[in-house]
Amino acid sequence: MRGLAVVTGSLLLIGGTVLVVAADQQRVDSLAEARAAVAQAEEQLDATRDANYLLAEKLTALRTAIAEQETQLADTTGFLP
Repeated sequence: MRGLAVVTGSLLLIGGTVLVVAADQQRVDSLAEARAAVAQAEEQLDATRDANYLLAEKLTALRTAIAEQETQLADTTGFLP
């Protein structure tokens, strides 16, 4: 009976160890996936930020051109070029 208890206890110990290792591996895989997702999001953010800077430069140029045209249109004396 003692032998059966030792064998059963050993099997339970080995099974528990396998479960802990499997759970740890799953946690490591999940962390790797999360890190990859964060890296991808950062890359997309950088690309979007660069595109926004380019659009902001174009918008500034357009606003400047509009302001110059409004100045010309507002000149009622006709002295501006």
